[in-house]
Amino acid sequence: MIKQAYTVKGMTCNGCRAGVEKKLGDIDGVTNAIVSLEDEEVILMMVDHISIKTLQDALPEKYSLSSKIVSRAAIETQESSSGVFVNSEKAAQVVEESKLQQLKPLFLILFYITIASTLLNYREANWQSAMLDFMGLFYIVFSFFKMLDLKGFSTSFSMYDPLAHSVPVYSRVYPFIETILGLMFLMRFQVEIALIATIVILGITTVGVSKTLLSKKEIQCACLGTALKLPMTEATFIENAIMIVMAIIMLIKFI
Repeated sequence: MIKQAYTVKGMTCNGCRAGVEKKLGDIDGVTNAIVSLEDEEVILMMVDHISIKTLQDALPEKYSLSSKIVSRAAIETQESSSGVFVNSEKAAQVVEESKLQQLKPLFLILFYITIASTLLNYREANWQSAMLDFMGLFYIVFSFFKMLDLKGFSTSFSMYDPLAHSVPVYSRVYPFIETILGLMFLMRFQVEIALIATIVILGITTVGVSKTLLSKKEIQCACLGTALKLPMTEATFIENAIMIVMAIIMLIKFI
């Protein structure tokens, strides 16, 4: 396996970043692509060496890609042929945050939503109402982050959600759907419809998340938009599963 960093010029927004990540990640032989908009950099994990031309041809013309560092294999070859020994570990190493650290914003948001929904209902000990408040706050907060960069979210979301991939307009209206569902839960308006919509919508997304996890490809999760860079992990699956289970439990109670 080869890890290689490249410089990518021409990216201006998170939509560009997500697009470049998808184009390069879809190339045969690329197992993972991580793009940094701020550093104008992409890090590729490849089964074997892929030429710059192949990578460049996969991108739209407005982007230019160039090699940033040589792969570890190339460094080792260079060492043995020249007799000059360098620290290949340092040369090839890319500092990555642990997944736990990357997911910290998600855990904090879920924690505060749980606390808020509990405090709103603890006097009456009405846990059914607390669950509805949790689901409502969940949708409102998560839709807020998506609204910060609708174009970037749309691109990222369509990379793993099956419906958004097939119907692009769905990814553009999804944050507004979340806002409406959140208000329906908080206002206790047509709750049964909101519960059914939650099961269907998050069920579709969970299918896409499951496929992504099984494919071992690491892409950005769009659950909090593009403002916070979250990796697609089992936590994303669990987050959706919790909402689906809660919706099913509440729907049974209403029926």
